[in-house]
Amino acid sequence: MFKRRPTPPLTYLSQNSEFEGTLHASGLLRVDGIIHGTVEVKGDVEISSTGLVEGPEVRAKNIMVQGVLKARVFVEGKLTLCQTARLEGDVVAGALEIEAGAYYTGYIETRDANKNLPPTRDLPELYGSTDTQA
Repeated sequence: MFKRRPTPPLTYLSQNSEFEGTLHASGLLRVDGIIHGTVEVKGDVEISSTGLVEGPEVRAKNIMVQGVLKARVFVEGKLTLCQTARLEGDVVAGALEIEAGAYYTGYIETRDANKNLPPTRDLPELYGSTDTQA
């Protein structure tokens, strides 16, 4: 009658755990501990406020950061930086959400951003501006 959606597999790294190397996961990855290395996830990644991911590259469908992320980041969907987040690295993402208080340093590129922008129009001249050209 009703079909249940299978829940995606969960990979969990607890607060007192540390991983070094390349991590591949197919479902959801939640990081409360420390990862040193490359992270490739076909699903979503959540880095909690106690989590740290440091490496050359992190790839996922969606990423939510509450802790620390130091890497080049590639996100198909949305990257969310929560208030307690600290991100150091270049980002390519489909969408980006940054809460007040989050720290970020690096380059950001959002794909397909031009599709969502309104058409270019002439801007009105600002009050008090003068033309300096002779």
